[in-house]
Amino acid sequence: MKTETHALPPPAQAYFTHLQIERGLSANTMSAYRRDIGRYLNFLAQQNRDLTESRPQDIREFLVTLTDPPIDQDTGEKPKPLSARTAARVIIAVRGLHKFLALEGLTPTDPAAGIKPPTHPESLPKALTVEQVQQLLAAMPEQSPRQLRDKALLEFLYSTGARITEVIDLDVDDLHLDPEPEQPAVVLVRGKGGKDRLVPIGSYAQKAIQAYLVRGRAALAAGGVGNPAVFLNARGGRLSRQSAWQILKDAAAAAELDVPVSPHTLRHCFATHLLQGGADVRVVQELLGHSSVTTTQVYTKVTPDKLQEVFRTSHPRALHSA
Repeated sequence: MKTETHALPPPAQAYFTHLQIERGLSANTMSAYRRDIGRYLNFLAQQNRDLTESRPQDIREFLVTLTDPPIDQDTGEKPKPLSARTAARVIIAVRGLHKFLALEGLTPTDPAAGIKPPTHPESLPKALTVEQVQQLLAAMPEQSPRQLRDKALLEFLYSTGARITEVIDLDVDDLHLDPEPEQPAVVLVRGKGGKDRLVPIGSYAQKAIQAYLVRGRAALAAGGVGNPAVFLNARGGRLSRQSAWQILKDAAAAAELDVPVSPHTLRHCFATHLLQGGADVRVVQELLGHSSVTTTQVYTKVTPDKLQEVFRTSHPRALHSA
């Protein structure tokens, strides 16, 4: 199903104003909401139905078009269906919209109240082993300003578990690398929905960041005019998400890792390795900036092989002794 751009009807515009001002959602999250609800508004327009007149039947039919789209009348081809996970996200956005409209009295009822998002198999985050992370970081040279930046970026991602958008949004003033005696170095991370948090920085990341700030950042900043960003591109501007992804991709190739990686991979590694080391899930939740511990608990799941290993080494009667 093609997604077209339409002017938002006033009820939908009121909802987006609510999301932005009252809930304080980030620009990236707002963009995702606009894309998902845009699909829905486009569907209603094709059905000649107003948003405030939507029925449960309309929402069910819309869900079908997501997972089993009809043939495109212009091209004669069948569009690629959305995955169950993506379709569920879209329906959750639609449910939120209709719930808001009903609560604000813009519609007499909530037609989406009984609509359930499609279920999807839960996939565990893919994390590198500790040895693979060490291999990745050890493969990075530290000679040129860019190399110093790249090493500091990846060390920082793994040390803090911050989202890539949070890291590229960092300003130099957010770093506290010279704390008072017996106080850990920390960084002020500006999270989703305006939720800031203080996260400690490990010694390896501190060393890499300080080397970059002293020997690398000034050379990169020469192309910009007083840019406060920690991580700069070659022109002195703030590093982009796409560039950060390419940095990690190149590092993984240099380390000869045969597994897919992304900046979010290091966030997964941060959480998984902390929990494997005995960290409390509530502490990891705070460090990651998760609103709910349920989101963090996905990292506590282990593979059958790991279960077997723990059972054999921990249960007093797991193994027969002659």
